[in-house]
Amino acid sequence: MEKLLNKKTVLKVKNYLNKFDKNLSIISLDETARSSKEAGNSLNVKTGAIVKSLIFKSIDSDYYLCLISGDKTVSINKLSKLTKKEILKPNANEIKEITGFSIGGVPPVAHKIKMRTYIDKNLNRFENIYAAAGHPHCVFKINFENLCKITNGYIYDIVN
Repeated sequence: MEKLLNKKTVLKVKNYLNKFDKNLSIISLDETARSSKEAGNSLNVKTGAIVKSLIFKSIDSDYYLCLISGDKTVSINKLSKLTKKEILKPNANEIKEITGFSIGGVPPVAHKIKMRTYIDKNLNRFENIYAAAGHPHCVFKINFENLCKITNGYIYDIVN
């Protein structure tokens, strides 16, 4: 698993986290964390304690990062009302191009471009939450308050 922690994408996340808080570290998992259910099982935590980092875009190509609880889904309608724009789902290639990360390992931080970030208030239910760290087998633990700070995100009800 040491190889995973030295992957370029994982190191990018680690460096970003360490600038914010030296105590934040990457957890390497034996099992994949490609989905929130898999991550919850690997970490022995509730699926809701997993942060899903989901990218959406407007019809005029403004990108938005939505950080939601693993047991929830984004409401496209709520996001559209919030942004006052028609919302679309970008494809996997677009996501990799704008974030630098592949689906299944997209973290809430260290993206290629700065995006407006919306955070699901439901994540506050958990003392600690876990987010992808640049690879499907890597995550990091953080609390809700620090997730909000490190992402400069806005807290809203953005889920169904």
